[in-house]
Amino acid sequence: MALEGKLVVLREERREDQRLFAALRNDLETQAWPKALPPDYTEEMHVKRFEGLEFTYERTSARLVIEEKSSGRAAGFVSYTGERHRISASIGIVVAKEFWGTGTALDAQETLLRFLFEELGLREVHLWTHSGLPKAIGLAEKSGFAVCIRLRESVYKFGELFDAVIMSLAREDYYARHLDIVDRLPSVELGAKEMSPCTNR
Repeated sequence: MALEGKLVVLREERREDQRLFAALRNDLETQAWPKALPPDYTEEMHVKRFEGLEFTYERTSARLVIEEKSSGRAAGFVSYTGERHRISASIGIVVAKEFWGTGTALDAQETLLRFLFEELGLREVHLWTHSGLPKAIGLAEKSGFAVCIRLRESVYKFGELFDAVIMSLAREDYYARHLDIVDRLPSVELGAKEMSPCTNR
């Protein structure tokens, strides 16, 4: 069953989506870290990865296609990785340029966050970016993310040095921004091994 937002649905990926994934990866503007990877990814590479996926109940990561409700067109994808049961996960989002400025990315991000906090019961969600991507930082801030770690001039792109940026959103901050949603889970005391680098910063 797809996850439904106001403008988009997040659905399972399919074989026919792999052409879009290859195009997004080969476009230096839509790569998660622009110009970090050579634009030599093929549809066949993505199909091979897709066909190699195996069924498992342990879903510590997922990639979901962003589908525009009004047109049914695939606009990109969102993902979460490194999910630790009821603790944390890292998210990412890639959207085709034709959908920039339409609210698609924000709605997809909010839809994924609701799933992670409401259905998976996470305490924290975080993401990685760098200071040369103000749009990515701004999108995260619109959902309540705040910078928790900044590594000065540790990223080299476009012939310049940028700060690596880790942003996080705590469960209590998510629900404080969504008063229409009731947090029904009891709080959990995290041990030192369970805390992320962003916890209590």
